[in-house]
Amino acid sequence: MLLTTNAIVLSKFRYKDNDLIVKCYTQEKGVLSVLLRGVFKSKKGGSKIAYYQLLSQIQIVINYNTKSSLHGVKETKPIHIYTSLHTNVLKSAIVMFLAEVLSTALKEEEQNKTLYTYLEHTLLWLDNQQSFANFHLLFLLNLTKYLGFYPDVSLINLPYFNLYEGEFQDQVTDKFSVSNENLILLKALLGTKFDALNELKINVKQRQSFLSMLLLYFDLHLGAFKKPKSLQIFNQVFS
Repeated sequence: MLLTTNAIVLSKFRYKDNDLIVKCYTQEKGVLSVLLRGVFKSKKGGSKIAYYQLLSQIQIVINYNTKSSLHGVKETKPIHIYTSLHTNVLKSAIVMFLAEVLSTALKEEEQNKTLYTYLEHTLLWLDNQQSFANFHLLFLLNLTKYLGFYPDVSLINLPYFNLYEGEFQDQVTDKFSVSNENLILLKALLGTKFDALNELKINVKQRQSFLSMLLLYFDLHLGAFKKPKSLQIFNQVFS
């Protein structure tokens, strides 16, 4: 059947000589993979490929088949045309990194409109910002709300946070207990909105340490989560 849905591009790779397979997070069906046939040999293929840049927001009409993991594309058009996400070097690094995290973290082939709306709005927010060095930290922390392991803040005043348990505790219980600067930053971010991010003063070392902690948190709570290959490049760009 034909299905029209908004979608956010998570990853893409060339298939055979002239085809492109794209993994998307869709508003109607969650994670879907689509096949663009012949885009590398068609004269109009270049414009089609341009729609599928990482984290682009598009509307696609697909031949949806419940018995297949790959769906043909009938039509594509952009919904939001970013002004800076794909042209600003620093934002492009964020896009590459977050797309890789999302591609690994998002697995469900089912509708989750609140998650889709979160992704849609935060990416548009980033596109319009001049200062955004801490964006990825709050983006990933808030993402855990939709993935089911947002930190339990009921005992937020306690002096440790256990990554495995996802809760604040009054003592060190295992190697996943967090304290010191990462704990302070975690508590600060848990009460921060994106528009107030610039008020947080975080140096490069703190940012990288907290990001490593967040990725471990994802790894502990998501099956088969892979450490992003782009992490080293990402850290170099923001160092």
